[in-house]
Amino acid sequence: MKRKLLYILLDGVGDRPHPDLNNLTPLEAAKTPNLDKLASMSKSGLVYTVGKGIAPESDIAVFCMLGYEFEEKGYMGRGVVEAIGAGMDFKDGDLALRANFATVDEELNVIDRRAGRDIRDEEAKELIRAINERVKIEGVEISAIHTVAHRAVVRFRREGGLSANISNTDPAYKRIGGMGVVKVAGKMKVEKALPLDDDPKSRVSAKIVNEFTRQAFEVLKDHPVNKKRMKEGRLPANILLMRDASDTLPKLPTMFEKYGLNFAIIADMPVELGIGRIVGMKAIRSKAIDDYRDKVDIVKRALEDYDAVYVHIKGPDEPGHDGKAILKKEVIERIDKEFFKPLISEVWSEKILVVVSSDHATPCALKAHSDDPVPVIYSASWIKSDGTSRFTEREAERGSIGTIRGIDVLKQAIEFMKAE
Repeated sequence: MKRKLLYILLDGVGDRPHPDLNNLTPLEAAKTPNLDKLASMSKSGLVYTVGKGIAPESDIAVFCMLGYEFEEKGYMGRGVVEAIGAGMDFKDGDLALRANFATVDEELNVIDRRAGRDIRDEEAKELIRAINERVKIEGVEISAIHTVAHRAVVRFRREGGLSANISNTDPAYKRIGGMGVVKVAGKMKVEKALPLDDDPKSRVSAKIVNEFTRQAFEVLKDHPVNKKRMKEGRLPANILLMRDASDTLPKLPTMFEKYGLNFAIIADMPVELGIGRIVGMKAIRSKAIDDYRDKVDIVKRALEDYDAVYVHIKGPDEPGHDGKAILKKEVIERIDKEFFKPLISEVWSEKILVVVSSDHATPCALKAHSDDPVPVIYSASWIKSDGTSRFTEREAERGSIGTIRGIDVLKQAIEFMKAE
């Protein structure tokens, strides 16, 4: 058996010391004997996933952690990535945006960007159906798809095409060169989409998004689903916040072209599945987002057929966004027990390089992504340990890898794969 690569990103696992955890980070507070075992047989370091000073969204962070670098203003935007991940029909000149069901008051002040984070699939599908049936803009074909939980994708199609060079209506993120970047948290209100250049298509696109937002609010605010939610004491999902517009299908070299390895990706969310399809990875879904045992079984099978397997584990990110440090620690412990324990006992071998890192930090104190560097470990039988013993922010800081960029993580892995 030739050497193979197993690349694991724990979504949003990086954090900061938190008072609920005796001023430890969730990684430091968690009991992780299996991750510790890998870390003790590794070289470690820190990673700025996109760049120092950038608090990235997951899409650009994952692209960078896979080695893809974009020129300023050269990023295609997350909308098309989500659309591809959701299996939506998209062609150049269409306008796709990522959307969140959210809760607002009559003045469009944002009460909750995720509508309580408790939207059931059947509720979201009914709300999306109502939007597709009742929101009408002359000369524009509108298609909305519910993806996971509070998330959706909206695509607009118009003769002559549209432009993605518009601002977000979601007040929590600003658009910089096609990337979504977290704004400073605070009181939020739904924003108007604005054209970011003088192109008539940009002006038309902003107008369409604003009209869609207005009509969708009218459709959703009195919808029976939301009346029932409020009767049950839950927040209404009465608006769609939109961001990360895209108007062009991405054209990128495949992972095989970059690294000479056939990759599979095991992921659950449309954004990671979309990225996988864009860069030529075989996309595989597990039974459920938190079925970590099933993910191990898929890894085991995938390593028989592929040179490299990338596993994206969503778990730690959501408690970070919700500010629940103790829950984040518990999620990390569960992943250690249900994923890393069987992975080490059933999958790991002397021919496999295991790389573990994260796409970004999601500090519980911020309830948002941050620009903090995240740990990375490279563990294999032929790699001499650098003396670090845990997969934590502080341990990684003293590791021999030093501080690297996200685009260099897999380059370093390839070097280790070739090492004698």
